[in-house]
Amino acid sequence: MQINLTGLGKRYNYEWIFRNLTYTFESGTAYAVLGHNGSGKSTLLTVVAGHNLASEGELTYSFGGKAIALDAAYRHLSLTAPYLELVEEFTLLEMLNFHSRFKPLRHGLSALQLVDRMGLQKSKHKYVKDFSSGMKQRLKLGLAIYSNSSMLLLDEPTTNLDQEGVAWYQEHVSQNRQDRLIIVGSNIQHEYSFCDQQLRISDYHTTPGK
Repeated sequence: MQINLTGLGKRYNYEWIFRNLTYTFESGTAYAVLGHNGSGKSTLLTVVAGHNLASEGELTYSFGGKAIALDAAYRHLSLTAPYLELVEEFTLLEMLNFHSRFKPLRHGLSALQLVDRMGLQKSKHKYVKDFSSGMKQRLKLGLAIYSNSSMLLLDEPTTNLDQEGVAWYQEHVSQNRQDRLIIVGSNIQHEYSFCDQQLRISDYHTTPGK
C-alpha cells in the first residue's frame, strides 16, 4: 500500500488547517503525525482515510503497483478515533459479527478469538452501551488492529485507557504491524513509540508565498 500526498491542503472557511503537504506513506512503515491538540492531526487522518475532502492538491492510493480509486480506498483501511461511534445496541459478540461482515478479521480469527485477544471474555454478552469508556476504546482498537486491512489509522489511540490498557495497545499494535502502513495521530509519546518516521503537522501551517 502506498499513499502519495502532493501539495495537499485543507481549509475550513478562510482558515487553512494545513497546506502544501507533499509526503509519501508506504507499507511496512509506521508513521507518527505529531502536533498539539487542535493542530490538524485528526483532519489530516480523515483526509487520508477519504472521510474528508482536501481543499487543494492531490491524494492518490496504490496497492501492488496498481492505482486504487479514491472511493474504493476504504476497503483497504481501518480507522479508529475518539469521535467514531460504536453500535451500542449490540452486545460485544453481535458487534464483532456485524463488523466482520464488512471487514473480515486478520489471521482467520473468529469473533470469540478476538474477544479473548481483547481481554473482554466476561463481557461477550454485555451490551456495548454498558461498557466503560476504557472498554469501548479497547473494542475500537481491537476492531481496527485485527481487521484484515493493509492500512491502519490510529487517532489518539489510548484515549480513555488506563495503564493496563496502554500496555495492551502497545503489545497488539506491535504484533500486527508487519507489512502494514500505520499512521498514528498523537501528541503522547507512548502512543507512537514504535513508529519509524515522524511528520509534524505544524511544519505545514504556514501559507506558501504567492
